[in-house]
Amino acid sequence: MSRTENDTGSAPPPGDDAAFFGQPRGLLTLSGLEVWERFSFLGMQAILVLYFADTVAHGGMGMDPGNAASVSAAYGTLVYLVSVAGGWLADRILGSYRAVLWGGILIACGHYSMAVPTPTMTWVGLGLISAGTGLLKPNVASMVGKLYRTADERRDAGFALYYMGINIGAFAGPLITGWLGDHKGWHWGFSAAAIGMTFGLIQYVAGRRHLAGRTDAAEYALPPEGMRRAVRLMIVGAVVVAAVAVALALAGWLTMGRFVDVLTYISVIAPVVYFVVMFRSPRVTAEERGRLRPYLVLFIASVAFNFILFQAYSTMMLLAASNAETSILGFEFPASWYASALGAFEVALAPVVAAVWARMGPRQPHASNKIAIGVILGGLSFLLMVIPTSGHSDSTYKMAAWWIVGSYLLLGLGDILLETSGMSATTKLAPQAFASQTMALWFLSLALANGIQAQVVKLYGEVSNPAYFGVNGAIAVAVGIAVIALAPWLRRTMHPVH
Repeated sequence: MSRTENDTGSAPPPGDDAAFFGQPRGLLTLSGLEVWERFSFLGMQAILVLYFADTVAHGGMGMDPGNAASVSAAYGTLVYLVSVAGGWLADRILGSYRAVLWGGILIACGHYSMAVPTPTMTWVGLGLISAGTGLLKPNVASMVGKLYRTADERRDAGFALYYMGINIGAFAGPLITGWLGDHKGWHWGFSAAAIGMTFGLIQYVAGRRHLAGRTDAAEYALPPEGMRRAVRLMIVGAVVVAAVAVALALAGWLTMGRFVDVLTYISVIAPVVYFVVMFRSPRVTAEERGRLRPYLVLFIASVAFNFILFQAYSTMMLLAASNAETSILGFEFPASWYASALGAFEVALAPVVAAVWARMGPRQPHASNKIAIGVILGGLSFLLMVIPTSGHSDSTYKMAAWWIVGSYLLLGLGDILLETSGMSATTKLAPQAFASQTMALWFLSLALANGIQAQVVKLYGEVSNPAYFGVNGAIAVAVGIAVIALAPWLRRTMHPVH
């Protein structure tokens, strides 16, 4: 039996072990959930910044492009900050199965709220989606891991299928929501995201018997009294924070701009505190502390790349909507469909990259170099945009669709190189005492990337497009080159990462 059994005896049926392309049947359930979760999340995100920037008369929020991109980035910051807490809640209180279930319910409720055409319900919906994604996202991957024993040779192939599911959702979501948003109205697009998440929840619950540990309590559950105290503190804390926020908003201090700034400060402070705690913890050995130093370099590389990647759904969407052709060979399409190109490239290129690494065997690049190449490709995707945005006397020009598509090709390949190697390095370099919180480290790098983006994108529309994309792209390329320059030191200090 390959899967992890548990103390409650809730192991999947014996015939499940190789029922899905030689993989456990539970992989289909979890991959299906992620298809629909990414469909809803990225489908909504592809039109969110366009909805913010559209005129009120046309059903939008009437924000200027820079503020629209900033608020969209702040939402991403909140999602990944909450994901850190979501991992802890699953470990200590809810258990993975229930954390994912309640997370999915909150996400669906959030999308249904956004389907109601009022600004208030938009903010309520984004809050619910942030909380739900924070519960769901860090715990689905851990449930995939529970389907296999550590030494099971099918594990890597199983995760490859799982990530392919993610990218199928990333491809399909913007196609549906984008068409509805363009032809019927933005809130129709949000409705499609809600229905998609509902489908995901239905198949998740229907397939629950195929999941290892589905009836388990939290893996590292707090004692009963400690759990009651933690729940009380969370409820009181949430009420106090909400009351203070409302009071500050009514007093005119807590504006949207200041809320974005607060999230950026938290995204900067949180990883600093996290690393200080790990470096100073008596439970971290000198050898583990030595491995944290190279991980700091990879953490910065992740921030630099994801700062570019997340703009695929903000500034790049705004650029596509205003300055890119939306027809290919006579076929007209919404600007938000460009976001689907990213998922399509990742679905197509992931098996190619895996085959290349397999063919190269021990001759393949070190993990740090793969990450560095990914960052450089991300920077080049922005530098490419300097060419079609340069040399125009006004802002009414239209670039060919292939410029945006080419940028997403570079970005998608970079994402494959960085995300797979980065996640693997995170799990191997984290100290043993913090092993159960390795996902928190990764999510903090994503939160910081979004937090920085929330400030930088305010310049979009204020400076020229060639300057905006050129400077940001050059910085990412410089970070990637710096990581390559540090490769000899990283190879020496990153054991057991190869």
